[in-house]
Amino acid sequence: MSSPVSRLVSAPWLHDNLKSVKVLDCSWYLPFLNRNAKEEFVSSHIPGARFFGIDEIKDFSKADLPHMLPLPEFFGASMDKFGISNDDHVVVYDTAGVGPACRVFWTLHAMGHDRVSVLDGGLPSWAAEKYETETGEPQAEVTGSKKYVAQPVGRLVCDYADVVGNIEQLKVSGGKQGRQIVDARPNGRFTGKDPEFRPGLSSGHMPHAISVPFTEVTEASDAAHPLVQKLKSPKDIRRVFESRGVDLDRPIIASCGSGVTASILYFALLNVGVSPSNLAVYDGSWTEYALNPYSEIVKDV
Repeated sequence: MSSPVSRLVSAPWLHDNLKSVKVLDCSWYLPFLNRNAKEEFVSSHIPGARFFGIDEIKDFSKADLPHMLPLPEFFGASMDKFGISNDDHVVVYDTAGVGPACRVFWTLHAMGHDRVSVLDGGLPSWAAEKYETETGEPQAEVTGSKKYVAQPVGRLVCDYADVVGNIEQLKVSGGKQGRQIVDARPNGRFTGKDPEFRPGLSSGHMPHAISVPFTEVTEASDAAHPLVQKLKSPKDIRRVFESRGVDLDRPIIASCGSGVTASILYFALLNVGVSPSNLAVYDGSWTEYALNPYSEIVKDV
């Protein structure tokens, strides 16, 4: 049996253990930012890292949804190309500090790979320590006959039917029964005051959902490095959720716009001691929910 690993690691720890882990750059940007994560990876990345394209390693059969979980076989083939085995300790990072890497952290968990950590502060924290980076695109690994076998963990993933059924439980019980739904989008989109990024997609929220913007669980590492976003302390994260009325002893579904920042809440909740058995991410998130004409959408404005 593989030994457990820390979910959150520092840049100095990664620097000292770089040869004993596999590293994935999981950077990703919203389309309107006009940034190319793959090109930035080629320009500068942690030595030995591979690029995990969130919009490339996905389920391509769901055209309306940007980056749904890939099929297990495709995920396994991708891990083979990265030279990652089922027993490897994987460290994921991004350029946001604590951001899209959490989506890949959850993806690995959902595929049965528990030996995964997030680099706290991401590439900016590595740069702040003045550690070496490298350029170029690594060659695909040759893994021989050893194949990565994904072992999906269904309880970590919710689909539309799961969420709609859960909403009915919440409505009938006045929010006391069923899994709590925490929404990582900015509060303006949650209330319906601000528009969604996707043209034509309604903003608002699901009945009985609770707004916990993902930015509430991260913070700048220090005044000297304001762009280095790190995870808040467990005590502060707990305070954020409890101040929003989230009961950390009850099951929780994390949602957002398309499943990326929901994974930040998933990661944050694990770090305050919430059991994985009480957590799931709504993979299609608000995009899938709001695209369905039968969905009930609540607006607070």
